[in-house]
Amino acid sequence: MNIEHFNIEYVVVIMAAIILYLLYYVYTKDADYTKNIRSVASVVEELNRELFYMKKNISETQGSIKENSQRMNDEEIYQEIERSVYDMVQPLSAGFKQLQENINAIDVEIGSRITQLESGVKQISIPSSIHGNDDEKIISLFKQGVSVETISKELHISKPEVEFVLKINKIK
Repeated sequence: MNIEHFNIEYVVVIMAAIILYLLYYVYTKDADYTKNIRSVASVVEELNRELFYMKKNISETQGSIKENSQRMNDEEIYQEIERSVYDMVQPLSAGFKQLQENINAIDVEIGSRITQLESGVKQISIPSSIHGNDDEKIISLFKQGVSVETISKELHISKPEVEFVLKINKIK
């Protein structure tokens, strides 16, 4: 019987050891769970605090907006917008005026250069042998019915020069 009694004692001791181990395991796991629950609770508490402050800020902002909207009526808002737009457009207007002045200056410069070129071309184009008196003689002879060949022979100038004088004076 000792052997049976001895086996039962081993079984009871082993069972007690297992129960003690299970109690230790449950206790440590419970401590871990409690620690995790506390950390989650602190995070939730912090989020609730931030949510409270955000709600408070929102309500203050809404109150401020209501105050500002009550202080300015539609006409004042319109005038404020008009002032803002004017302030933004003013530099553009000044820039456009400066641009217009520059364009006008360029236009005057181009006009004077064209005039210089035209006078230079006339000086180059008009033969030096033709004078104002010759022009009058050519025109008067042509109006009398004298041919271009005869005018060129009589005045001792080339036929193209005679035609040129007539074209310039818009006679032919």
